[in-house]
Amino acid sequence: MKIAPRHTYLSSLESIAMTDIILNMFIFFFISFSLLYTFNPSRIQKLDIKLPKAAHASTIEKQEQVNITLSNEGLIFVGEDIVSIKELKSAIGAKLRGDPDLIVILRADRLVSFNKIVGVLDALTELGITNINIAAVKE
Repeated sequence: MKIAPRHTYLSSLESIAMTDIILNMFIFFFISFSLLYTFNPSRIQKLDIKLPKAAHASTIEKQEQVNITLSNEGLIFVGEDIVSIKELKSAIGAKLRGDPDLIVILRADRLVSFNKIVGVLDALTELGITNINIAAVKE
């Protein structure tokens, strides 16, 4: 004679295992995408640029200046905004109309290719900017 159990279970082991797998996948993808979003180079506010060293580096006293930063990933920043070479011309051109004596400081990482630096300098020369400074760290 078979005795029937008092309690009936609504779930079986297969559904519990499947729920566990789906929950683990959700946690994995949630953490992965949040880390990718957090450490995306375009979202980092403070740019970590390793400037080249120079023996005769000096500081600039004028307050009105534009910082152009070239990261070692090949990104161009005007202030904190990522731009392309074409957008660089329009962004600097708009600031040049407001201040004809605009000072441009070019901050390029040590690992940036010289070709990229020349491309930015060429765009600035095309706009007629003559006061271009290259940032360096004093030795």
